[in-house]
Amino acid sequence: QLVESGGGLVQPGGSLRLSCAASGFSLGYFAIGWFRQAPGKEREGVSCISTRDGTTDYTDSVKGRFTISRDNAKNTVYLQMNSLSPEDTALYYCAVYAGGQYCSGYVPTDYRYWGQGTQVTVSS
Repeated sequence: QLVESGGGLVQPGGSLRLSCAASGFSLGYFAIGWFRQAPGKEREGVSCISTRDGTTDYTDSVKGRFTISRDNAKNTVYLQMNSLSPEDTALYYCAVYAGGQYCSGYVPTDYRYWGQGTQVTVSS
């Protein structure tokens, strides 16, 4: 199981750090992706980190603002989010990429073990 945390209410321009913790298995063996879903919109891939060399990927709208990282000793993947805007408001999920050790796209059906999500609300 994956458990996301760290969401909350933040003002535009603020920062949050989301955590994705695993129980029952080691995240270190898998590529991990972050997704988000805003009300009335489809689930959107945000970022992914590969397992073997830590290669990262970001969707264009978050490049330069979000940073994904992993701490295998803590069995946790993080998503540092800076310069947040109201457009970033969504429920954020992490999931295990089932297609191998390197991230390759954000098709939701390629991911497994979704958590319940953590809500991020950016508003003044």
